[in-house]
Amino acid sequence: MMPQLFHRPAIAAAILVGLGLFQPAEAQSIETAAKQAIIIDFASGSVLMEKNADELMVPSSMSKLMTVYMVFDKLKSGAWKSTDLLPVSETAWKKHFKSGGSLMFLPVNSTASVGDLLKGVVIQSGNDACSVLAEAYAGSEEAFAEEETRKSRQIGLTRSVFRNASGWPEAGHVMTARDLSVLARHLIADFPDYYTLFGQMEFVFNGIKQGNRNPLLYGTQGADGLKTGHTEEGGYGVTASIKRGNRRIIIVLNGMSTMKERAEESQRLAEWAFREWETYPLFKAGEVVVPDAEVWLGEAGTVPLAAKGDIEVSLPRRARQEMKVSTVYTGPLPAPIKAGTELGKIVVTAPGMTTVEMPLIATADVAKLGFGGRISSALQRILWGQKK
Repeated sequence: MMPQLFHRPAIAAAILVGLGLFQPAEAQSIETAAKQAIIIDFASGSVLMEKNADELMVPSSMSKLMTVYMVFDKLKSGAWKSTDLLPVSETAWKKHFKSGGSLMFLPVNSTASVGDLLKGVVIQSGNDACSVLAEAYAGSEEAFAEEETRKSRQIGLTRSVFRNASGWPEAGHVMTARDLSVLARHLIADFPDYYTLFGQMEFVFNGIKQGNRNPLLYGTQGADGLKTGHTEEGGYGVTASIKRGNRRIIIVLNGMSTMKERAEESQRLAEWAFREWETYPLFKAGEVVVPDAEVWLGEAGTVPLAAKGDIEVSLPRRARQEMKVSTVYTGPLPAPIKAGTELGKIVVTAPGMTTVEMPLIATADVAKLGFGGRISSALQRILWGQKK
């Protein structure tokens, strides 16, 4: 292997490939009253801090985010429209009417539009709205919960298990803080046209006005979603998104003692993340990194190699230091070469950072020389070391 080295100073930390999260070798620590917590940078996927982020926990109403994801997916595919009317069954109504949980206050045997039901879930945290959507989606809430679990694995939630659509206390209904951060990231990235619903401050249904329960919307600059939760077993939790300028972070906290503690802790950690961390771009997808990788026995003597995907890094502002970025490929590259073929990799290293790699791809086709050309090129290299 022949490494080609170059440097970009004063940047070191994490990297993005698709929607996966990269874990730095040493995430920054800050104390929090939350029992489970994680903060990630939306663009890079870098973990800025975490505490028991992979511990199974009771997510309470934060698990409604998976129900919202399922409905958004139906709308995006065209299978449902926001104006479609869904029936409020006696089963769905009876399950929640006397439960003491949060409600949209849907009348039994009535109908409600998908759009209004979504507002009831996101803004009013209506357990009854979740059940109506679940029954329309899968026939029963139990079947819907199974669909949720299957879908969650497809989008990268590794440990979550759903038993119902609302997060109402039920044995085995569990998530992790990391899974919630992945889910929040997907909601924002996969459904930008629908995501704005999370920032709506209030909703009136059946003559009852209810305000959005996300405390960050009322006093934190740039907050625009997502969902709070509370049960006796799970404590007070929040999954929040805050965007300032071109930067967005996602915060997941759970297990706090009071609403006041949840509001203050989420705001404090948001300010810390924006104050202490920054995100820096390295390469755009398709950006040429190696302009002239040598080709063996090709009609062209070189081929440009580019980054396969976007690469951004996030790191503490005070931790900026020299970083080494190297390109590694076996050269000369044998022809024929097809554009888009992975031919090497970008390797990012820095003290205290886990090594990160990104594929290098050819940006052009290079045909193989004919028989005579190959003989001539081989002789030139053997006799004089001349490149062809």
